[in-house]
Amino acid sequence: MSVRILALVGSLRAGSHNRQLAEAAVKHAPEGVEVELFEGLADVPFYNEDIDVEATVPDAAVRLRAAAGQADAFLLFSPEYNGTMPAVLKNAIDWLSRPYGAGALSGKPVAAIGTAFGQYGGVWAQDDVRKSAGIAGAAVLEDVKLSIPGSVTRFADTHPADDEEVVTGLTEVIQSLTAQAAPAAA
Repeated sequence: MSVRILALVGSLRAGSHNRQLAEAAVKHAPEGVEVELFEGLADVPFYNEDIDVEATVPDAAVRLRAAAGQADAFLLFSPEYNGTMPAVLKNAIDWLSRPYGAGALSGKPVAAIGTAFGQYGGVWAQDDVRKSAGIAGAAVLEDVKLSIPGSVTRFADTHPADDEEVVTGLTEVIQSLTAQAAPAAA
C-alpha cells in the first residue's frame, strides 16, 4: 500500500523557502509514501464559475483537479502575505472545492504548514488555509502544525532538507497525514 500526498505551495517565487520546504518533504517522505509537488499553480486562472463548465474548464485547472483526484491527502505550504494566505493557494482550494460537496478535497486529510520571515512562521496564514480547506470539505488535521519563523535568516545558508529540526517536524506531519489517509488508500 502506498499513500499519495499532493503538495501545493502558496509561493510562486523561484527561491521560495516554502517551495524548499516542500522539496524537503518530497526528499524525506518515508517508505510507502509519495509526496508529489504540484507544478503549475501559477497557470490556474482565478476561480470563476462561468468557466467551470465541463467543456470550458481551463487545462491548468483540469490538471490540478486530476492530480488532486489521485491524491490520498494534501500538504499545503503557506507563507504569510499581509497576515493571510497567498491568493494562489486560496485559488487552488477554490478550484478543488468544486463541484460543491464532491470536490477533490472532500473528505481527504489536509495539513497546512509553512515558513515565513516573521517571528511566528506564518501561523495566521496557515490558520486561514485550514479554515478555507475545511469549509471546502477537507478533513483538516487541526492539531498538525509546523510553522517555522525567521525563514530568511534560518534558510540563508541551509536548505530545509538539510535542517535536522525541520526534517523531524516534516516527518511527523507526513506520518500524521499518512495515518489519516492510509485507510482510504487501502
